[in-house]
Amino acid sequence: MVKPSTLTLTLAILVAIFLVMPLFAVIPVSFTPKRFLSLPDGEWSLRHYRALIENPEWLQSALTSISIGVVSALVATGIALLFCIGMWISQPRYRGLLTGIALLPMVAPPVVSALTLYFFLITLGKINSVIAYDAWGGVVLSHAVMIAPYAVVIITVALSQVDRRIDLAARGMGATLTQRVVRVILPNIKFGIASALLMTFILSWEEIGVSLFVTSVNVVTLPRLMWMGLRDNIDPAIAAVSVVLIFLVVVVIVTKTLWGYRRSNGSV
Repeated sequence: MVKPSTLTLTLAILVAIFLVMPLFAVIPVSFTPKRFLSLPDGEWSLRHYRALIENPEWLQSALTSISIGVVSALVATGIALLFCIGMWISQPRYRGLLTGIALLPMVAPPVVSALTLYFFLITLGKINSVIAYDAWGGVVLSHAVMIAPYAVVIITVALSQVDRRIDLAARGMGATLTQRVVRVILPNIKFGIASALLMTFILSWEEIGVSLFVTSVNVVTLPRLMWMGLRDNIDPAIAAVSVVLIFLVVVVIVTKTLWGYRRSNGSV
């Protein structure tokens, strides 16, 4: 394996620092003792971190985002999995066109998608109260529609690495379609499915554009609550939330890196 030169490594480090510095700049802001966003002036305070614990709105919005993210990821990944496996097995003539249609929410302007979902949920709200505007089910449906194309891309890539001969061999030995999918195809793309679940959950967790159109007061996700704080009074608690999220992301990345390192060493 070719090692990068010193110049290349230095440039990579400088670019990484340039990209990360704005994230770390929010850390001192979260310790300001003032009621507005500002850098601490000699005095550091934990008042805004205490506000996250004492104010039930932050915890409730975080739980709402988690529940919506988990269900949306499961729904989007399940739909993408059925679509991709069906395309991989049947190989229809117009699979390129069908795939393009499935990826439309990814390439369409977010405002157009948000407005479409808004009017769609308003219409559904006339016949039910579960999947409707400003309802938990409506937000789940909206997020699932927006994140499903990303799951389609990931699972399609995973399926492209599967050797079709093993499916043909299973078919030749009399395996049914269900047996081929469950015992042959799914085990070979399990890491792709896991990646799709993780990616779609993250996308749903941070979704704000569509959420602003399909929610009002009954369903408030964490990104929407942060947006409301920035719009209304520039609450420094938003900086504290950002620091907590950055810390969680760093923990996940470090854990995944260490797990992959130990796994690679164990396989050698």
